[in-house]
Amino acid sequence: MEDTDERLVIVGAGFAGLGLAIRLQQAGVQDFTILDRASGIGGTWRDNTYPGCACDVPSHLYSYSFAPNPDWSRAYGRQREILAYLRGVAAEHGVERYVRFDTELREARWDDAGARWILDTSDGELTTRVLVSATGPFGSPVFPDIPGLDRFEGTAFHSLRWDHDHSLAGERVAVIGTGASAVQFIPEIQPEVGRLLVFQRTPPWIMPRFDRPTFPLERRLLRHFPALREALRSLLYLMFEGLGLVIFVDQRFARLYEAMGRWQLRRQVPDPELRAKLTPDYRIGCKRAILTDEYLPALTSRNVDVITDRIVEVREHAVVTADGAEHPADTIVFGTGFEVPHDGANRVRGRDGRTVLDIYRERPQSYLGTCMAGFPNFFMFLGPFAAAGNQSALFMLESQMTYVVDALRTMRERSAATVEVREEVQDAFVSLAERRSRDTVWLTGGCRSYYQTPDGRNSGLWPDWSFKYRRRTRRFDAEAYELRAA
Repeated sequence: MEDTDERLVIVGAGFAGLGLAIRLQQAGVQDFTILDRASGIGGTWRDNTYPGCACDVPSHLYSYSFAPNPDWSRAYGRQREILAYLRGVAAEHGVERYVRFDTELREARWDDAGARWILDTSDGELTTRVLVSATGPFGSPVFPDIPGLDRFEGTAFHSLRWDHDHSLAGERVAVIGTGASAVQFIPEIQPEVGRLLVFQRTPPWIMPRFDRPTFPLERRLLRHFPALREALRSLLYLMFEGLGLVIFVDQRFARLYEAMGRWQLRRQVPDPELRAKLTPDYRIGCKRAILTDEYLPALTSRNVDVITDRIVEVREHAVVTADGAEHPADTIVFGTGFEVPHDGANRVRGRDGRTVLDIYRERPQSYLGTCMAGFPNFFMFLGPFAAAGNQSALFMLESQMTYVVDALRTMRERSAATVEVREEVQDAFVSLAERRSRDTVWLTGGCRSYYQTPDGRNSGLWPDWSFKYRRRTRRFDAEAYELRAA
């Protein structure tokens, strides 16, 4: 790729990047480019292919509001169907023609003199007036720091990099971690393996999922009656929004949800000793609660052991725990989650040379999770204080899309060369978010999770109702920014 100048570059061709591209087209904007490091669209739903990969938000809520799909085959979408949906929407709106595939952003740095971003990519250098990060939060796997991992002579891989060429049939498989991905793939591999060792540090709250195939009549009604489809989406929205009662209103509301989780445990795990291992000792919502009907029954199978002793070492053919026990293993699968924030945050350098990650490590900060002081003409999706703990990510993403499109319209109408949030505005927003977070279940629920920074702050979740976030992002508030003429 030759050194070229672009008006707008979007990094990432997942739900955020493609959705923004569609909204830009609808607003009459055509001069933009999407960069993606892979050879196809899809983001996290392209990259995560582990057995059982699915969404924990109902299909009719985890989809674009402007591209409803009445033909979901299940109440909760699975990876292949979600990816097919995203590809179908992209094809319908013709946005793939804007994507430069196999082009990874290595570094972006702001050129103040030229009022532009200089991008170093795997396909050469280019410049752009406006840069949008739409890379998503689940693209960089986390591996535990365990002595001896490099000595293990068997096969080892992370759920994000599932080794489909390696057969687990009859093997002794050690699963390290019991996060959302592990909860999904464990029931899928359990019937296949010889022995399954599940190393659990902290048990997650498990809630009923009530997943099911959709009925032909149901799909037909949703296809022909849009009002019914909208009513269903609104009902699902309210169900998830209600979790805010637990998170940031009053933790006494947690008792109902916890009673449901304990009921799930009692009915699916008859052995009291195993049930005790799987019972959380913290408030629901402190860590991510997981919806599943298959995980707990899989753990009761004869070929499964749940091990709660701390791992102290990995040897050539075994995992060793703090009680001195050596657990033979042929394969290790890591279900240990993702870096927050992801490594892409270390590739964007603002005016003073610091990266987004540098600033995040000092203190999670942004304005509306979309802009950052010191980073002119830069927008991001699901930045600090834009992701909701009680709502579909798609709802928050669409709110941000509206805001970004309006920001670009404002820049064009005012002939602004740069737009940058005022530092005092950002500080006031972050201070408010931190005050709202102090009594949330994320910080006071009795656990440690990626919802918290090492020093005990909110790591960047929106600590309020999602409809309030939408209200704040329905228009670009130019008064909060410094707009400079060309």
